[in-house]
Amino acid sequence: MLTEIMYLLVAFAITAILGKITIPILKKLKVGQSERLDGPRTHLKKQGTPTMGGIMIIITIIILTIVCVLINNDLITTILPVALASVGFGLVGFVDDFKKVVLKNTDGLSPKLKLLGQLIVSVVFIMYLMNYTKLETYMKIPFTDKIVELPSWFYVMFMVFVMLGTTNAINLTDGVDGLAGSVAAIIVGAISVIAFKNEVFGVSIFGSIVCGSCMGFLIYNFHKAKVIMGDTGSLLLGGVISSMIIYLQNPLILIILAIVPIMETFSVILQVLTGFFLGKRLFKMAPLHHHFELSGWRENKVVVVFSAVTLVMAIIGILA
Repeated sequence: MLTEIMYLLVAFAITAILGKITIPILKKLKVGQSERLDGPRTHLKKQGTPTMGGIMIIITIIILTIVCVLINNDLITTILPVALASVGFGLVGFVDDFKKVVLKNTDGLSPKLKLLGQLIVSVVFIMYLMNYTKLETYMKIPFTDKIVELPSWFYVMFMVFVMLGTTNAINLTDGVDGLAGSVAAIIVGAISVIAFKNEVFGVSIFGSIVCGSCMGFLIYNFHKAKVIMGDTGSLLLGGVISSMIIYLQNPLILIILAIVPIMETFSVILQVLTGFFLGKRLFKMAPLHHHFELSGWRENKVVVVFSAVTLVMAIIGILA
């Protein structure tokens, strides 16, 4: 555990330093956030805030993953595929952000291309696990000692669903200063503890790196944010969470750990369904954090409450 703490602290320091370098560059490049006109009015003042800040976390992950592999070559088969899958998702988000804010293409990547990029990363990662590791195509059942053996075709389909669902759920959670970073850090921290308990040290070390990076990023991302992670960061963190938990063969635990991103996702689905079938909206605005904002909650309160809920569920998940 001392090793994990060391990587967490170093990752925090590197990301904090990168913020001092990256944010002025993003400002100089005029890489500013574009806010929805139909979103909460309070968010209009965020217009122009530097985005694509997730690149800070990506750089930290790359640096410390290389350091970790050089120090302990035995971890390469564990930490490297998880890191590559995570960065792969981050790069899909980076291309989307780059088209939006640098090339001034407000649509960014088309939904089909964005989904295709995520799908390619997911399939490559899962096929690697099936063909080049000793992992079997089974998953654990939380709160029991049981495991379920899955047919190969179903394993691929289900794990792709987990990866795509998780990345897009974290993406939906990223709408309030500090929210996605805080929630993701807690979830990743819980997965790291689970990995450590199961002696999968490559995953626990990687999770520590990501936790430290998120904490370093949050220095600049808490309200009022000096930088926003963008799809670069939110897709990256979704990739981190899903690839870690799939490597641990425990994807069902995300139902507990990722309760906030799941609620955010279902709020959007329910909003669409009630609007279509009933002709009225269930929430004042979706995703869910916007509903609470329009109900009078300040951004900091949303972050604190949603993070507290995630922390409680993380403790339950660890015990599971």
